[in-house]
Amino acid sequence: MPGPLTDFITTHYRHFNAASLRDASEGYVRHLESGGKMLLTLAGAMSTAEIGVSLAEMIRQGKVQAISCTGANLEEDVFNLVAHDQYERVPEWRSQTPEADQALLERHMNRVTDTCIPEEEAMRRIERAVLEEWKAADAKGESYFPAEFMWKILERPDVRKNFQIDPKDSWLLAAKEHNIPVFVPGWEDSTLGNIFASHCYVGSLKNPHTVKSGIETMLSLIGWYGKESKDASIGFFQIGGGIAGDFPICAVPLMRQDLQLKDINHWGYFCQISDSTTSYGSYSGAPPTEKITWDKLSVDTPSYMIESDASIVAPLMFAWILGW
Repeated sequence: MPGPLTDFITTHYRHFNAASLRDASEGYVRHLESGGKMLLTLAGAMSTAEIGVSLAEMIRQGKVQAISCTGANLEEDVFNLVAHDQYERVPEWRSQTPEADQALLERHMNRVTDTCIPEEEAMRRIERAVLEEWKAADAKGESYFPAEFMWKILERPDVRKNFQIDPKDSWLLAAKEHNIPVFVPGWEDSTLGNIFASHCYVGSLKNPHTVKSGIETMLSLIGWYGKESKDASIGFFQIGGGIAGDFPICAVPLMRQDLQLKDINHWGYFCQISDSTTSYGSYSGAPPTEKITWDKLSVDTPSYMIESDASIVAPLMFAWILGW
């Protein structure tokens, strides 16, 4: 039975972006009910926005089969897990002065819009744990993907004892528990990526490939798509823009054109939540029809564009899909 949020959306979301939200949600459900699977991409600062409260349940209920995310979203889910109580909000962030931000820097509080991440309790605590895992792998000549290192540290007692939120609200833990892949292109563009690079630079880590690269990530992605698309249509649900979305959507033309695999189907559903302005030449804001010209989508792919705030839209869509 549909819940109160589903009823609310049905009653009030009838036009414009609201109607697009409803249409895309209905399309998502149809895609899954017809036997399809879904890859979700996560850009922006959605983990700091605590998207895990709803996304983790989407994973647990089998509504998401793979995730592509930025390095920031990967680590910030973990930061929130171990340091939530030390985070600070800045409600009047729009009027924040440079001097006020300098004061935050001096207190080691890293601001993301209205939310400050505490350096010591979040970043340095996780750095200490993951550095041990990096060094152990480096010494053995082993290499792992960024998400695999995060999963390793989330099993450590010294990390688990510091959990400050209900673990069920961590999307990364849900992904681990349900064995869904987490692809992290451009991981170097993150706090932990910077820290890893610094240790490679000074020589405390010998092999930069201890954390697997973007090319290895793409190879893993096309392997996953080739396997999973044999018996199911794969949908593409994109939250925001940037590399989290641009990287995985290229897997289809790579396989169809560069590898010349004739049995690879286009993405079978497409939805993007974005506030990017297409007329500025934005890749992130490109409408679904443009993607047809790049052999990513077909003319028959159900496609939706919601031009709005993902921190508002995504939880509402998840509520609809979950029947809340």
